[in-house]
Amino acid sequence: MQRERDFHGTLAPILPHLQRPRGRSLGVKMARVEAEKVSEGTLVDVIDRILDKGLVINADITVSIAGVELLGIKIRAALASFETAARYGLEFPSGTNIETAAWKEAQIAKENCPQCDKRVPIEELLITGCPWCGWISAKAKALRAEAT
Repeated sequence: MQRERDFHGTLAPILPHLQRPRGRSLGVKMARVEAEKVSEGTLVDVIDRILDKGLVINADITVSIAGVELLGIKIRAALASFETAARYGLEFPSGTNIETAAWKEAQIAKENCPQCDKRVPIEELLITGCPWCGWISAKAKALRAEAT
């Protein structure tokens, strides 16, 4: 039986009961959505995204014979920047010195500047503006107007 490719697209072979009988309309209109591939991803972009969002790998490997577990391996790995790890509360290896200046800097909440997209502490961005490009928030403008 040859299946007709209609408005169901690729679902027609999987769901034959949704086939439209010839000459009759179901009154349903569906739009075809296709994925777009962005080809401008460089290695630097990929690494930046992984460090910004984080990457967690969990693997459980079990070797068993006749229902008897002979070997069990559990792998847990996380790859993230310190800032991302602090935001999500990931555990760090024992001996990690969290009293360093870099660690304290990573714990400060930051946001991207709307104009230059640099990471700036939220308080600084709201109260004084962006130190990189000079962008000034509405709150900073109001504070400056009150001061003068």
